[in-house]
Amino acid sequence: MRRSVPVFLAGVLACAAGAPLHAQHDMAAMGDESKPVTFHWGAHSVGHLTRVSPAVAGRTLSEAYLTQPALMGGVSTRNNRFSVLTTISLEGLTLDRGELGPGTYGEGYIDRRHPHTYLHELMGVARVALPLGVNASVALGRGFAPFGTDDPMMRPFVRFPVNHHLSQVLERLVVIGGVQRGPVTVEVGTFSGNEPLSPKDLGDPDRFADSWAARLTVRPAARWEIQASRADVRSPEEPTGQGDDQRKVSISARHDGMVGGNHVYGFAEWSRTTIVNPNRNQDVYATASMLAEASVMRSGWTGAVRLENTERPEEGRVGSFRSPWPPSDHFIIGFTRWQVVSVRAQRDVSWKGVRLGPYIETSLAHVSTRDGFFDPEEFYGATNLKSVSAGIRLDLGMKHTRMGRYGVALPATTMTHEMN
Repeated sequence: MRRSVPVFLAGVLACAAGAPLHAQHDMAAMGDESKPVTFHWGAHSVGHLTRVSPAVAGRTLSEAYLTQPALMGGVSTRNNRFSVLTTISLEGLTLDRGELGPGTYGEGYIDRRHPHTYLHELMGVARVALPLGVNASVALGRGFAPFGTDDPMMRPFVRFPVNHHLSQVLERLVVIGGVQRGPVTVEVGTFSGNEPLSPKDLGDPDRFADSWAARLTVRPAARWEIQASRADVRSPEEPTGQGDDQRKVSISARHDGMVGGNHVYGFAEWSRTTIVNPNRNQDVYATASMLAEASVMRSGWTGAVRLENTERPEEGRVGSFRSPWPPSDHFIIGFTRWQVVSVRAQRDVSWKGVRLGPYIETSLAHVSTRDGFFDPEEFYGATNLKSVSAGIRLDLGMKHTRMGRYGVALPATTMTHEMN
């Protein structure tokens, strides 16, 4: 499979370079037919105050920071034959200690969400229309592998779910080929397996193409989307490439559109990651997640709810919220199960071209031991962890509603540019 992926991508890229492009309108917001080149830009950030009780050892913690600060931009030729998009994340400046969130983990942070890399995305995309109603694209650069579901930053809640590292593979050097005909889209990609070591990490070119992913998406109706994907990720936590591999599977269904006078969003996913020892070709352990979330928007008000049941491996810690990164060993002391119920409310207003969204979120997480020696009640001081967050979302320019899909995999009308 790994050998066939580059061959497939090269073939699609050759077609994109040499074949004529017929009119395509699914990204008209980025490709104005009246102009040879169009630009888009946007900015996003969230002022966030959160309180967790208990957070660790029976103590309640309250913290405030600027989270998700991002600058977004892109350029497109007429009809989107060629385009470049980028997302710059500034979380390395504002979230060095991580964002407090019970259950979240990854890249050396535990019960805190890690800051993403400064270069969150930089992708070039070539598109072509082929005979028989087939559209094709090649995307390459630094971004998301064709696996799993959208970046949680583009979904209703500010607080990331526990399953972020089970359900997305992001910030990798990647090449993706995609073909689409009617309601069916197929993507195949190859990428570098290693996770970033710090916000400054740009990826290791020597590791490029050691991993692969494939995703099938079906859109049976304009508002509906179903996807199934698989990824084999080489040694994500060991930069030398000598660590354990990951075999990942994801299935999800999504609705996003108007129902009556309301904008209704609904989403459900199941994902599973199996840790594989490549030397013995043996499965070491597996963790899985089920998540469902929904929101309704009407007259500027949005209400949302999220239910999550996710298993998490427990690593040795350095302090209360960190583990060695990269890990000095891969010793797992146990597994926990996180069952989280979250609700939120937001009121959107616009002022002189700035979109503002004051919000409040609250969640109750129940944590229990699935297996091993980690005792949640002893570590946290309770097995039910309550959190309340409030703040304000700010957006300027182009409003991104999807992130993690490129070329033919990006559905129609995924960006809007509000001018007030």
